[in-house]
Amino acid sequence: MKKLFLSAVLIMAALATFAQSRPKLIVGIVVDQMRWDYLHRYYDLYGEGGFKRIMNEGFDCENTMINYIPAITAVGHTSIYTGSVPAIHGIQGNSFLINGKFTYCTADTTVAGVGTKTKAGQMSPRNMFCTTIGDELKVATDFKSRVIGVAIKDRAAILPAGHAADAAYWIDGKQSKFVSSTYYMKQLPAWVEKYNKTVSKYTEDQINLSPAGNEVTMDMAKNVITNEKLGQQGETDMICISFSSTDKIGHKYGTHCQLIQDQFVDLDKRLADFMKYLDTTIGKGEYLLFLTADHGAANGILMNQEHGIPSGGFSYKKEIKELNAYFRQKYGVDADFTRYIMAYNVALDHDAIEKAGLELSKVKKDVIDYFMKKDYVAYAVDMEHVADATVPPYIKEKMLNGYNAKRNGDVQLILQPGWYDVYGDKIEAGTTHSAWNPYDAHIPFLMMGWGVKHGKTSHPTYITDIAATICNLVHIQMPNGCIGNAVEMKYPPPNDLMPHLGVRGKLCWR
Repeated sequence: MKKLFLSAVLIMAALATFAQSRPKLIVGIVVDQMRWDYLHRYYDLYGEGGFKRIMNEGFDCENTMINYIPAITAVGHTSIYTGSVPAIHGIQGNSFLINGKFTYCTADTTVAGVGTKTKAGQMSPRNMFCTTIGDELKVATDFKSRVIGVAIKDRAAILPAGHAADAAYWIDGKQSKFVSSTYYMKQLPAWVEKYNKTVSKYTEDQINLSPAGNEVTMDMAKNVITNEKLGQQGETDMICISFSSTDKIGHKYGTHCQLIQDQFVDLDKRLADFMKYLDTTIGKGEYLLFLTADHGAANGILMNQEHGIPSGGFSYKKEIKELNAYFRQKYGVDADFTRYIMAYNVALDHDAIEKAGLELSKVKKDVIDYFMKKDYVAYAVDMEHVADATVPPYIKEKMLNGYNAKRNGDVQLILQPGWYDVYGDKIEAGTTHSAWNPYDAHIPFLMMGWGVKHGKTSHPTYITDIAATICNLVHIQMPNGCIGNAVEMKYPPPNDLMPHLGVRGKLCWR
C-alpha cells in the first residue's frame, strides 16, 4: 500500500511538473538604439537591480549580431519577434515600396484610430508577412493567452505584438497620449483614458528627449499588467515593451552625450523598479524576461574626425539631386530617374526610365558606375544580381537577407566604415544607424527568470535566434518565418567570475 501511495505521489508530482511547462508571463523588452557596449560603458553607474541584475542572475549572449541590412527600427523589432529577416518577413525599413507605392511600415487605411482622429491611429501589423512569438503563443494555448504591445513609437508596439495581439498602444505625439486602432478594439479601456491624463502633462519633446519617455513607457507597461491581469489568470501571457526615447536622443545628440548617459542610468533605475513589481505581482522566477535592442548606432562623425578616425556624412537629398542631374545630362531627358535613397538603397523610377526608352539594366549599371567613383562608397550592387557581386561574403549575406524583390529599391550602396547619412548639408552632433557595421549591428541579448540559469556565451548569436530561443524555452513552435536557432545555454562553474571594464575603465567583477 505504501508503495502504491508513493507511486501515486510521484506521478502527481510529475504531472504537476509537466503542467508547469511555461512561465506565467513572457516580458520582451527592446531598448531602441541600445549599442551592446552601453551595458559595459555605464556599468559602474548602474544600480544592482536593473541591467546588473539581468546580467548577474540571467544569461548573457555577448556576441549577438544583426544578420541583415538595414539595421533600422521597424526591421529590428520585427526580426526580434519573428526570428526572421526582411527578405522573408517583408518589413524592409520604416517605409518601403508596397505595390510600387512608398508606404509606412504599419500604415493601414482600412482601420481608424482609437483615442485619436489623426492618421497616428491608422496603423496595424498587416504589412508584416510572418507570425511572431506572441502569435505562436496564442496558437499553442488555443488563443487563451493574451499578448499586448507598448511603446512610444507605433511600429515598436505593433510589429512585436503580432497579428493576433489583443492590443497595441503607442503615443500620438501631437496629443501626448496613448492610442490604438480599430484593428484591436473599438474604444480605449477606461484605465488607459485615466492614465492618459498623466501622460498629457508632458510635451512631445519631453517624452522623446528626456527620462519622461522611460517613465510613461514603464508606467504604461505596469498599467497593462495590472489592469489586464497579465500572467495572473492561468495561461502564459506576453507583454512586448519598447523604450523609444533612447533612439530619439541618440539621433539628435549622439552616442557619447551626457543626455544618453542620463537616459540609460534612468532606465536602469526603472528596470530595477519594474522587476521588483514583477517579483511581487507575478512572482520571482515565474516570468521569463528578455532584453535586447533593435539596432545600435554609429559614433558621431564630428567626434571621430576630432580624433583622427575616418568618418563623413552622406546626404540623401544632395545625392538624389546630383544623381538626377547626372542622368539628365547623360541621357538628355527632362525626367527624374531616382525616386528615393533610403538606408543607402537606391530606388529608380521604372516608369520614367521605360518612357525615356531606356533599359533598366543599363540605368542600374550607370548608377553603380556613378557611385563607385566616389571615395566614400565601398560597394554599389544591383540587388537582382547580388549573389554574383564581388562583395565580402559576410556583407553579401546581410544584403541577401535584407532584400525582398517586391519591396526594395534597385541598387544597394555600402559606404566606407564611419560614413553615414546626415539630414542636411551641415554635420551635427547626432548620429544614425542602418549599416552592416558592428556599431549598428552588435546588440545586447539578455534573458532572466523562468527556465534561465546564470551564464554567458561569446559564441556568435544573431537577432534571428532570439525568437527561436524564447519559443524553445516555453515549449511552443517558433514563428512561421523563423530562420534562427535556439541558443545553447552552457553554464560556467559558480566561481567563474568574469572581469570587465566599466564607464571609466574601472575593473568590475560579476
